[in-house]
Amino acid sequence: MSLQGTWSWSQFGSQYRGNTRIGQNSQIESLVIEMQDPENGIKTQTQRVMIATIPHALTGQDLLEWLIQRLQIEDEECQNLGNLIVNLGYLYPLQEPKNLILRPDSSLYRFQTPYFWPTQQWAAEDTNYAIYLAKRNIRKKGMLEEYEKENYNLLNKKINHKWDFVIMQAKEQHRASKERRKTDRIVLDRQEKAYWQVHRPPPGALDVLDYGINRATDPNENKKMTYDYYRREIMYYQQALVRSRVKSSVSLAGIVKYSEQYFTHDPIMSGCLPSNPWLTDDVMFWELNIPMIDQPTKLRVERWTFSFPELIRDPRGRQDLQLFLKKEFSGENLAFWEACEDLKYGDQSKVKEKAEEIYKTFLAPGARRWINIDGKTMEITVKGLQHPHRYVLDSAQTHIYMLMKKDSYPRYLKSPIYKETQAKALIPDQTKQKSFPFMKRHRRSSPSPVLLRQLEEEARARAAASGPKILDITQVMSKLDRRNQLKPEPPKEEPPKQ
Repeated sequence: MSLQGTWSWSQFGSQYRGNTRIGQNSQIESLVIEMQDPENGIKTQTQRVMIATIPHALTGQDLLEWLIQRLQIEDEECQNLGNLIVNLGYLYPLQEPKNLILRPDSSLYRFQTPYFWPTQQWAAEDTNYAIYLAKRNIRKKGMLEEYEKENYNLLNKKINHKWDFVIMQAKEQHRASKERRKTDRIVLDRQEKAYWQVHRPPPGALDVLDYGINRATDPNENKKMTYDYYRREIMYYQQALVRSRVKSSVSLAGIVKYSEQYFTHDPIMSGCLPSNPWLTDDVMFWELNIPMIDQPTKLRVERWTFSFPELIRDPRGRQDLQLFLKKEFSGENLAFWEACEDLKYGDQSKVKEKAEEIYKTFLAPGARRWINIDGKTMEITVKGLQHPHRYVLDSAQTHIYMLMKKDSYPRYLKSPIYKETQAKALIPDQTKQKSFPFMKRHRRSSPSPVLLRQLEEEARARAAASGPKILDITQVMSKLDRRNQLKPEPPKEEPPKQ
């Protein structure tokens, strides 16, 4: 979306909801950068806030006037765009930091430093948020907001193992902030507060970063808590309570069955025939598995029986199925499915032409290859073709896909066409692998130290049995000492009597 010329907020809103968050913010950032242009941007000046003078400040009225003049939009659209810029944190208020809204008066704002822009994509971690809350707790001596106190206590329990580090960092940052000028302290405080207002919004506040196509609810919608609303909520939770759940044993059994089924088809676990072309000079494996080959391999044909997606994903299997469907006078079903795939993943510039061609060939009354779908699906498809897009034929394509899966696929597996293809399938002979220079050296793992010790002892025993005995003086002396200890002492002679 270009910012040149006429610009519509409704167009931006639809694109904001449809595109990714990075793309949305990058477009806003280009506008914010243009606002800060010294010549053509918004004129900023030094303003007085409380008892400090803040440089490079602007008023909300100046911002709105610049947007109206630059984008040529109405006042209401301009106000919505300005609120979005402030909500995303590209501008932060100096006087009311708690409210991230753009006031069309002399309220003062300042451009956020690019370090805190959402597209920087550095994660707003719990540790950084805990340091911010601890620093505010030290500065305000415990006077935090209620939701901030709750978050502070939760983070204390969650990251208690490094809470000393959090407190140390908070004290150090608080000490460093005291050494700065009052103007710098106010600016840094407002910048941090605006950043955490965006990434950790208060309860009930709009989370602009969680807005997108995958969001279940619209945060701008004002829901009324009526009797019907609560009745639907109760019905939803009652159905959720009785909904069947898959046991872990059943899911694990399914994984085991899937692994056993695909084990022989895994080239890492079971190898590949005739050989792995990355280890040998034989490229026959690639030649036998090209998309459209006359005679596929046995493993390839066997894989078609696993499921209908396996068959329809393989171009050779799809050709076999097309031959079977032509004999049953229903070949237009697979042709329609292929045309829808081409529309979905083909050239964007030819979507309208392809959609019209598919309608004339398969869906129009009296079409050359008319397909049989129910009236409700036909009504949805024809209504969507008034404004064609890539997925306009999804409902009709799903209907035909399920028809082929439940009816044509089981009969195809029992047909002579599949049996003939299976009989003619190739079973390649294994190719002898050639050794490369870097593979000549036989590589093996080191033996166990226990085995080495046993082999060493056995070698010593054999050497002792076969070779001459070597006299060990220490062993001889120890034996003599033991004999002397065991020999009885001689009786003492009594002195002669006088």
